Amino acid sequence: MPELRQNPATKEWVIVATERAKRPEDFAPLKIEEKIEAVNHCPFCEGNESLTPHEILAYRTYGTKADTPGWWIRIIPNKFPALVPQGNIRRTKEEEFFRYMDGIGEHEVIIESPKHDQTIAVMEQKQVEEIFLAYRERYITLNQDPRFELVLIFKNHGMAAGTSVRHPHSQVIAAPITPLHIRHRLNEAMRFFDDNGECVFCVMLQKELAIKERLVFETENFAVFVPFAASSPFEIWVLPKKHDSSFQSTTPERTKELGFVMKTILAKLYKSLRDPDYNYVIHSSPSHEKDVEFYHWHIQIIPRVTAVAGFELGSGIYINTVIPENAAKFLREA
Repeated sequence: MPELRQNPATKEWVIVATERAKRPEDFAPLKIEEKIEAVNHCPFCEGNESLTPHEILAYRTYGTKADTPGWWIRIIPNKFPALVPQGNIRRTKEEEFFRYMDGIGEHEVIIESPKHDQTIAVMEQKQVEEIFLAYRERYITLNQDPRFELVLIFKNHGMAAGTSVRHPHSQVIAAPITPLHIRHRLNEAMRFFDDNGECVFCVMLQKELAIKERLVFETENFAVFVPFAASSPFEIWVLPKKHDSSFQSTTPERTKELGFVMKTILAKLYKSLRDPDYNYVIHSSPSHEKDVEFYHWHIQIIPRVTAVAGFELGSGIYINTVIPENAAKFLREA
């Protein structure tokens, strides 16, 4: 019989469609034909630095100059930004009803490698560690800007995930607002803490580590599992075992360990699902709530192996055709 499952951290419901469930080993990911740009025209490739805005930060060979070859991580402003650094954060109303403000913020691209055809799943371990150290560095810097409430780091891999450039890259956006979707998550976590005196994510982590049925693997400081109410096939959460509400609290050593964890789980997806398109997001508390007891930073990975249809859009309830326990077992063995 199908099940309705609720995520205890977000209170969102999903349908686990057991009647139409697919076996993980038979799961065929939805792939969209990609338009592959020629390497000599790719703005993110080494040697094409003149095709991008001036770099904000780069990890490069000693003695090489900015905006020239010699880097292994390079961070630049997005050429087509969603938000821009100039403007006023004052909120205004039109007709005393419609609220608006300048689209102020930062939108950056983290170019993860000089190599065009790389992906985290097959990169050298040290390179992946450097990517996550760069995430941390930019997160801390942007989080200190008093104009910004939210700093969001995310990666779109593949056309189905929304990328337009194949070259491996991530993005970071700093915004002066906390969107309703994130406020909802914060409010639910706060409500659980008020009722129980515990962080809902910490309790969830304790349960998953004890049950182990949905646990994919763990390291000294991180656990990787398929959520009880996974909203889509092979959705994965990565949680630090130590309670921290903000990603910036992670030490450099633990950030390197996180790089190992992310490379490992993305390699499992790469091998078992034939390099599926995916998104991942680092969920962290807003800038003005850097150290709270009720929230727990984490990474959510969503392989784009199914399409969102009318029922999901209309109801907000997602249908998952892979039973979470089966997905976790499949990934453990990958």
